[in-house]
Amino acid sequence: MKKTSSVVTMADVARFAGVSTMTVSNVINGRPRVGPDTRQRVLAAIGELGYQVNLAARHLRAGRTGVVGLAVPELERPYFAQLAGRLADRFEAHDLRIVTERTGASREGELDAVAFSRLRMYDGLILSVVDIDPAELSQLRTDAPVVMIGERALPSRFDHVMMDNVDGARQAVAHLLATGARRIAMIGGDPAGTATMPALRAEGYALAHREAGVPVDPELNIRCPFRLQDGYDAIRGLRDRGIGFDAVFGLTDVVAMGAIRALADGGLRVPDDVQVTGFDDIDEAAYLVPALSTVNPGHDAMAEAITSLLIAQINGSPRKEPQELVVPAQLMIRGTTKPLA
Repeated sequence: MKKTSSVVTMADVARFAGVSTMTVSNVINGRPRVGPDTRQRVLAAIGELGYQVNLAARHLRAGRTGVVGLAVPELERPYFAQLAGRLADRFEAHDLRIVTERTGASREGELDAVAFSRLRMYDGLILSVVDIDPAELSQLRTDAPVVMIGERALPSRFDHVMMDNVDGARQAVAHLLATGARRIAMIGGDPAGTATMPALRAEGYALAHREAGVPVDPELNIRCPFRLQDGYDAIRGLRDRGIGFDAVFGLTDVVAMGAIRALADGGLRVPDDVQVTGFDDIDEAAYLVPALSTVNPGHDAMAEAITSLLIAQINGSPRKEPQELVVPAQLMIRGTTKPLA
């Protein structure tokens, strides 16, 4: 019968199993110095008494909190929600939990996330960098474990994991051109920007056109935010102005989805009349009708790299030179684009 008191201690388990508290500790922590019969007796006692490991106390004894911070521009965007889920799965394997906070893609929010990560009792911080000035970041006084994600050029003192925005966009647009598209609307691009997601994906769009020898019409570039409504409005605006197009490259899957709805409302078929690609390969992309062709930026590889780098810092592994990792992107060809002939 399980112990009825509110708190079962390690000493209770030891008495029940007829072993020392050190033996119970060795079993709980997976140390190899316990024989199989003794280990089984201790595990049976744990189950019988309902003993639960106090992870908070364990972390505090080790000078840790068991919490990792994830600071992202916005919580509403599906990409960041799904990134948080992938990271949570991986950090849980290390007895760490993810706490997510929003920076608002602002300089102040990003600087605060780094400056106050220790005050918020994080063992480490993952920061998505959008607006912060790299020079300011390099001057921050912090010895906390930090891994940066995002597209901006960053000081070499931080580990940095990036997706290959340029080549991912190039792959998507090259496929549209190879299947016969010649007037590809780009929804969300910023050709005038530097080292931001919209600018880098716009660079890939332009690169694919140069490689194919197809000129770019500036009227086909629609700068906008990345909500469903923005993708919808971008297509309606092109049609209202009488600007012809035979394909759409949405800089995110969300704006591509909004574009698809606008095309359907306008009586255009996808992909027969207009082809569409997105970027991010969010979970919903494969379940549209037709399923969305999009760029997978290497979700699992990015999550693995971020986790590995931050865990190494948290555990105090001998520090190598800070690493900058670029994860390859892969085009996922589905139903919103035509197959190659």
